Amino acid sequence: MEKPVPRSTPRTPESVWDYPRPPVMREDDRDVRVECAGQVVAETRRALRVLETSHPPVFYIPPRDVRTELLFPAVAGRTWCEWKGSARYWDVIVGHDVRPRAAWSYPRPEPGYAPLAGFFAFYPSRMDRCTVDGEEVTAQEGDFYGGWITAEVRGPFKGAPGTQLW
Repeated sequence: MEKPVPRSTPRTPESVWDYPRPPVMREDDRDVRVECAGQVVAETRRALRVLETSHPPVFYIPPRDVRTELLFPAVAGRTWCEWKGSARYWDVIVGHDVRPRAAWSYPRPEPGYAPLAGFFAFYPSRMDRCTVDGEEVTAQEGDFYGGWITAEVRGPFKGAPGTQLW
């Protein structure tokens, strides 16, 4: 796993077409924040950023930086990634506000992705606000992928209609 780019270093543009396949994990020490229904659900400077060809990065947040009391196992809650393994999905519930399948995790990832064990990723499209160092992210299109688009990330991105077979 690669070390993070220091926060003081300006970020250069990244094309998702330069990201590798299979995906790589990079530590990221920027402030990653997830908000829902007026609450901070997660905030960290210890995220793992997963980079995969044609996808905006996905930020995985360590469980100690997630309000796990707001996460509940989703009823229909498993998918399989050929590299990371079996994903489990979580509903985010803040009071009476329920966001179905708004987060996911890999409880027992495949060996090459062991550092992701227990970390949580959030769909920015299902939260009220997700930020990286204060910059509000744009959600990756579609309802399957959960990429976070920031100013340095360039597409085109998989997920939009007509991109399923990329």
